[in-house]
Amino acid sequence: MSKKPNKEQIESSGKYYSEDGLWDKMSSVAKNAGVKVIYMALLLYYTVVSPHTPIKYRTIIFGALGYFILPIDLIPDLLPVIGYTDDVAALAIAISSVSAAITPTIKGKAKAQLHRWFGDYDESEISGI
Repeated sequence: MSKKPNKEQIESSGKYYSEDGLWDKMSSVAKNAGVKVIYMALLLYYTVVSPHTPIKYRTIIFGALGYFILPIDLIPDLLPVIGYTDDVAALAIAISSVSAAITPTIKGKAKAQLHRWFGDYDESEISGI
């Protein structure tokens, strides 16, 4: 059974967020983490940098992205398959909490970046997000 971070753990992780840290993490783990994890992180990134995103949402996003880039997780990222389970949970909680701020433009930017990193990918991997 995997450990799932709670909302308080996610929000307190915001102190670990940095834009450079996020891009370094995403580019270095993209292939191992997979399209779904990276797409979720990209959605949150493009949402947080949007000038239209409310402050209350930014706090949640910074927490989730900070948790994602933390070098120490509840489940180490080095473990095949299950290593990103806690990251997915943190990103999913944040996406659910800020979904009203995720616009079609933001989704388009995230998908464009996915294409740069992954080339052609299976769109079904990100359907429903």
